[in-house]
Amino acid sequence: MDFRGIIFALARLGFSVVIGGAVYEHIAVVPQWSMAAPASLAMFQGEYGLRPGPFWMMIHPVTLFFMGLSLLLFWKTTFRQGLLITLSGYILVLVITFIYFVPELLSITGSAYSVDVDPILTSRSGLWETLSLVRLAFLIVLAVIFLTPRQLAIKKAT
Repeated sequence: MDFRGIIFALARLGFSVVIGGAVYEHIAVVPQWSMAAPASLAMFQGEYGLRPGPFWMMIHPVTLFFMGLSLLLFWKTTFRQGLLITLSGYILVLVITFIYFVPELLSITGSAYSVDVDPILTSRSGLWETLSLVRLAFLIVLAVIFLTPRQLAIKKAT
């Protein structure tokens, strides 16, 4: 595999890690904290609370870097269309994430712990979860575009 192939593989790996992290959170984490806020938010509270931010703040720039570099390296190939679609969609998802998902998540998870369930906060949590599942489905569609056999056949496109 040449340099371009390695960069492209790293882009695919990074995007796969993004999808995997999102799937994991939606299976194991989000249903728990969104269930009965603020009582269910205890996992984020205290000195040893869950802090997913460092993972996401590391993986997104790395993935964007390798996807952008792949786009430059494969600009004159058949990979360009799939890379452009995936990278554009991913950037759109990140913009929406920073405008809505991150601020709303920080607002919800930063709520003071209480054993009482707040129906409004639980409703906001449920809406966040539903919209985040739509976001994840869109990312999965982008992953299918990015990882199609035509995209993987690097040698044939060069």
